[in-house]
Amino acid sequence: MRSTDGEELGRLLDEQASYYQALGAEYFDHGLDLPGGDEVDEALEAFRPSGSVLELACGPGVWTGQLLRHAADVTAVDASPEMLAVAAARVGDEPVRFVQADLFAWEPDRRYDVVFFGFWLSHVPPERFESFWSLVADCLKPDGRVFFVDDWYRTPDELVEGPSSPAIRRQLNDGTSYRLVKVPHRPADLEEQLKRIGWHITVTPTDGPFYWGAGSRA
Repeated sequence: MRSTDGEELGRLLDEQASYYQALGAEYFDHGLDLPGGDEVDEALEAFRPSGSVLELACGPGVWTGQLLRHAADVTAVDASPEMLAVAAARVGDEPVRFVQADLFAWEPDRRYDVVFFGFWLSHVPPERFESFWSLVADCLKPDGRVFFVDDWYRTPDELVEGPSSPAIRRQLNDGTSYRLVKVPHRPADLEEQLKRIGWHITVTPTDGPFYWGAGSRA
């Protein structure tokens, strides 16, 4: 997939951050009603994310409650204060520490038993893929585990720069549009890419566009 130069990538990531700040109030209007979602939920339940769990790009807390069914505590990180406010209201008094931070610049202050991220990996540009996984490694205890969920779904209308570009364009309910990153990883290719950079992660497709990955450092 075609990459972007450094200056353009910075603008794209700024626009992506602005999109998710603006999206907070209407996030649940834009969900994907596609096959495979139940499979993902069941896979996370079977994984049992126990101990201290780090949730990267927690958004409005869609997954945080499910993590809390097994976790002793959760640290949830997101760049958008709007998203964090929604997430905090959803989880109430549960043992969750919320951190507002840009994941492309953030450094962890401790290590965790599990690192989880839902529908975030596809928003990591190809140029930042390896550095993002270096961050994940820095967040994990030596025997720590990883679980992630994502999809490869992009509509033809979103592909304003063509199918070879990682950039797409999405609209809010009021018609305001933003560019953001959406890399359509295919499970087998993603699994091999992770293996090359030192991870042992099985990436499993569903009957729809969703997939999940589970594993650890090789």
